[in-house]
Amino acid sequence: MNLKDTLVASLVPIFLGFGFVIAKPAFESFPPILLMGLRFIFAASILIWWFPIPKGYLKRIFIASFIANTLQYSITYTGLNYIDASAAVLLVQTEVPFGVIFAFFMLREKPTIRAIIGIGVAFIGVYILTGSPNLDGKFFGVSLTILGSAIWALGQVVVKPLSKEINPVALVAWLALFSGPTLIFTSVIIEGDTINHLTTAKLNHWIIAIYIGFIMQPITYGCFYYVLKNNPLYKVLPIVTMGIPPTGLLAAIFLLGEKPTTELFIGGTVIILGVILILYNKKKEVKK
Repeated sequence: MNLKDTLVASLVPIFLGFGFVIAKPAFESFPPILLMGLRFIFAASILIWWFPIPKGYLKRIFIASFIANTLQYSITYTGLNYIDASAAVLLVQTEVPFGVIFAFFMLREKPTIRAIIGIGVAFIGVYILTGSPNLDGKFFGVSLTILGSAIWALGQVVVKPLSKEINPVALVAWLALFSGPTLIFTSVIIEGDTINHLTTAKLNHWIIAIYIGFIMQPITYGCFYYVLKNNPLYKVLPIVTMGIPPTGLLAAIFLLGEKPTTELFIGGTVIILGVILILYNKKKEVKK
C-alpha cells in the first residue's frame, strides 16, 4: 500500500472512533435510536442522488439494512448510552471474532487454528474488561454493546453478497435510505416523544448529529472503499480496525473526561491481541 492510500485509510478509524464517542453527549437531546435515524437520513440525503435505483435488489437491500443498520445501531448505541464510551469502543472490537463465527456457520468459511485462538483470546479480554469498576452494575449496557457487535458481524455476512453485485458506495446510500426512516419509526414506538426531542434539542447536539450523518458516514465509507478499490482487504482492514480503539479512547478521555481503569486497559489490550491474531490469519489466507 502506497503512502497516499495509507493516509486515506488512516482517516477511517479517526472519523469513526471520534464519531462513536461524541455521539454519547448528543443522547442528552436525542435518544440513541432517534440519533441513528437522523444519521442515516442525513447520509442518504447527500448520497442517494448519485446512484440509480438498484432494481431487482431492493428487497435484499431492505433485509440487509434492517439487520446491519436498523437492528445493529439501535442495540449498539443504546448500549453506549448505558456505559462509558471508553469501554464501548473496546467492546465493539468483538465484531471481528463474531464475524469469523458467522462466516463459518453461514458462508462455510472454515477458520484456522490461529483464528480460533484469536476468538478465545478476544473473549477472555471481554471477561477481564467487564470486571472494571466503571462497568459495575452496568451488565445491561455491556450486554447490548456486545450483542450489537454480534449483529453487526451477522449484517456484514448478509451484505457481503450484495457488495459483489452493487457498487459499494451505492449500496451504502441505499442501505441508509432504508435504515433512516425505519430507525425513526422504531424510535417513535420505543423511545417516544420524538417531536419534543427534535424541537428542544440543543444546538451543539444538532452539530453532532450533522457531523455523524453528513460528514462521518460519507467520508469514512468513501475513504474505505477508495482504498479497498486499490488494495487487498488484508492490508486495509488492520489499519481501520486497529485505529479505532486508540482514537476512541483518546476522544473519551480528553473530550468526555472519562478515566479508564486498569482492568479496562488490560482487557482492551487482550481483546485487541485476539483481533490481531484473527486479522493476521486473514492476511495469510489471502496470500495463498
